[in-house]
Amino acid sequence: VFCAAGRSSFLFVLGNLEQTIVPTFGNLESQHNFRTPETAEFNGKSDALYFNDGQRRIDFVLVYEDERRKETNKKGSNVKQRRKRQAYESNLICDGLKLEATRSVVDDKLVFVKVHAPWEVLCTYAEIMHIKLPLKPNDLKTRSSAFSNFNWFTKFFQVDENIIKPEQEFFTAPFEKNRMNDFYIQDRDTFFNPATRSRIVYFILSRVSYEVKDNVKKFGINRLVNSGIYKAAFPLHDCHFSWPSQDVSCPNERYLLYREWAHPRSFYKKQPLDLIRKYYGEKIGIYFAWLGYYTKMLLLAAVVGVACFLYGYINQDNCTWSKEVCDPRIGGEIIMCPQCDKGCPFWRLNITCESSKKLCIFDSFGTLVFAVFMGIWVTLFLEFWKRRQAELEYEWDTVELQQEEQPRPEYEARCTHVVINEITQEEERIPFTAFGKCIRMTVCASAVLFWVLLIIASVIGIIVYRLSVFIVFYAKLPKASNTTDPIQKYLTPQTATTITASIISFIIIVILNMMYEKVAIMITNFELPRTQTDYENSLTMKMFLFQFVNYYSSCFYIAFFKGKFVGYPGDPVYWLGKYRNEECDPGGCLFELTTQLTIIMGGKSIWNNILEVVFPWVMNICRLYFTASSTEKKTPRWEQDYHLQLMGKLGLFYEYLEMIIQFGFVTLFVASFPLAPLLALVNNILEIRVDAWKMTTQYRRMVPEKAQDIGAWQPIMQGIAILAVVTNAMIIAFTSDMIPRLVYYWSFSVPPYGNHTDYTMKGYINNTLSIFNTSDFTERSRENLDSDLGDHTTCRYRDFRYPPGHPQQYKHNIYYWHVIAAKLAFIIVMEHLIYSVKFFISYAIPDVSKSTKSKIKREKYLTQKLLHENHLKDMTKSFGVIAERMGEVIDNNLRPKVE
Repeated sequence: VFCAAGRSSFLFVLGNLEQTIVPTFGNLESQHNFRTPETAEFNGKSDALYFNDGQRRIDFVLVYEDERRKETNKKGSNVKQRRKRQAYESNLICDGLKLEATRSVVDDKLVFVKVHAPWEVLCTYAEIMHIKLPLKPNDLKTRSSAFSNFNWFTKFFQVDENIIKPEQEFFTAPFEKNRMNDFYIQDRDTFFNPATRSRIVYFILSRVSYEVKDNVKKFGINRLVNSGIYKAAFPLHDCHFSWPSQDVSCPNERYLLYREWAHPRSFYKKQPLDLIRKYYGEKIGIYFAWLGYYTKMLLLAAVVGVACFLYGYINQDNCTWSKEVCDPRIGGEIIMCPQCDKGCPFWRLNITCESSKKLCIFDSFGTLVFAVFMGIWVTLFLEFWKRRQAELEYEWDTVELQQEEQPRPEYEARCTHVVINEITQEEERIPFTAFGKCIRMTVCASAVLFWVLLIIASVIGIIVYRLSVFIVFYAKLPKASNTTDPIQKYLTPQTATTITASIISFIIIVILNMMYEKVAIMITNFELPRTQTDYENSLTMKMFLFQFVNYYSSCFYIAFFKGKFVGYPGDPVYWLGKYRNEECDPGGCLFELTTQLTIIMGGKSIWNNILEVVFPWVMNICRLYFTASSTEKKTPRWEQDYHLQLMGKLGLFYEYLEMIIQFGFVTLFVASFPLAPLLALVNNILEIRVDAWKMTTQYRRMVPEKAQDIGAWQPIMQGIAILAVVTNAMIIAFTSDMIPRLVYYWSFSVPPYGNHTDYTMKGYINNTLSIFNTSDFTERSRENLDSDLGDHTTCRYRDFRYPPGHPQQYKHNIYYWHVIAAKLAFIIVMEHLIYSVKFFISYAIPDVSKSTKSKIKREKYLTQKLLHENHLKDMTKSFGVIAERMGEVIDNNLRPKVE
């Protein structure tokens, strides 16, 4: 009625914005009276989910601030905003949506526009969006009972089915209005559940225009919110999370989710995935399903990792090389060469006694076993997750989702170029030509490359810091080898440098993350991907590339570059011609890598928890305090939800990113830190409940979205799994000291590896340290030497070189090349072994189980049969009526002629 008869009055009101009619607000001037007569006051029910008539459900809420009550001088801007909003809402009404406005109980400047989609609108857009809806109840079994014999045990971890009842399964098909009778419609009010209703309404809100400028339509609720015309747009939670609603029409799903899923006391229970999917949509449901499965698989990795750690811890006292380092008669008598040119003294090997003992915990045979195990574990995790994902696709009706996805509104708004489709030979609109797309891709790639180079520059800055601060710590920390100072005992110059550099590196990582996050979104918006899936995949690859370099670059440096290109005391290697390249401890850089991983991984978890929990909680407490101090009235559900935090469309993206970065730490460098899976397991158990808690209690309800899988994160994890085999093999070969020890152990009778005549590690430390004549120091090093330990003619350094006086003095000896050959052979054997096992596992475990394939085929067959039979019945009935009528016509026409 409004669109047909009220268009002229609408234009009249647009020209006379100051004239108002006051139907229901009393003395309040209502801006909504021209749009619809449906204006209402709050009825006093805090959990009301319906219009004031109690019949029409609220599917979405729009919030704006009445400009005429704002204390501002920008009258021209206010008029433009009001005009756009009025045009937008009139178009919503023309599209069939029902609107009802009410003012805020707390702040009368705020106006809440409640949106309802009638039955006809829902049916129309359900067909446009290809939404699958129930045909008939499913009579197939969707869940196996493989653990039925252990029900007495698993029941303890299950959600009580008397509280959260299992969802009824249906055969489904894309909705069609002309076949409405084929669908399982018992009640029109419940046929479209609240999540589906909100998704349909958001689809409409995202595509309704509000302005035409230069023959280009501007449309979409996102633009209106971003420009400040609306302050918020969101679907409603169904009740309060702490107690069930007294309204019998309220489903109380939010309360059930908080009680059985988000509450801390439910941390040991399985997640109610079906209810999560029903309430929040498939996209959030698949995230929590993946996170839960990843956490469950981490339990096995954590058990094996703890066992390997305990093996190293128990056997650390039997570590021969650490005993030699700590022995005053061996390590105490070995004088080591200075590790820098200025301020670094000669030092005795036994001052690294404590770090050598700790190194024995991580650099043991258990590390090798655990690295091989994790290479197989990650393949098992990915393959079994594919099977679980296929099951969820079937159960949640997302098997053919990719064909149903619609273009993004931002993409459709820019489609101004007309081209001929090569397949259909019909005209279609695209946002830019092939040349324009090439230019955009080039600009975006250049921007990404610039930021990656910026991260690499920050890593080089950290390296320079390490090189320069190492000298300071050498000058400040105690130098005497016989001191009992605990600082001297536990905090060596290398350890102090590593800890401070790791902390600074983490701070730089956090700062660069904040900066690049906005840049990556700007770059992706400039690319203009077609669908939401394309948009998220493009943003995912950019953000992960940046995070990969940001988080892992320092670990790669310590693992594969530090201490590898240092030369020897008579000919050291310098950075930038000024800084002498830093060296590892005599036992290698493995313990330093472990320290780096612990600080970054632990600091990242703590920082993320602060951002995810403390920040929204504090913000909501502040909002609650101010609203409570300003009024004592009971606020309605839409106003309560408005004061919650906004999660945003990319909120789930950051949750995935956080977990994938953790997945990289667990797999890429696990050979140096077998406790990483245990830390990840503890973090993820908390992460699931923290995400559930904040999503259920601290954030507005997100718009439900469909999702078939975890998107681009799946190939990213597969790439990490492949790279992890290489990195762990190289850590064991080049970062740890395992291969040189094995060569020494198995070559007891081959000179020049030592004088031992049996399989033993005695004399290993002396064998791995080369001799240097102090008279061969360069002038640059000699003038800054500190000789606190007296005059020394020789000193030792970690390398395999010929001693002074040898015809090839200071050249690499034969033992060095044997060790290099052994390291390369180890990498090749380990990689081929693990890759062979990974390939076999991938081949042996199909991505979709046989039972799931049968269920998909069975459902498709029954669905087609059901629709086909009903269609045939309708055709038969129609042909019967036509034949009967034709017979009557023929009889009527032929009867006179016969007579």
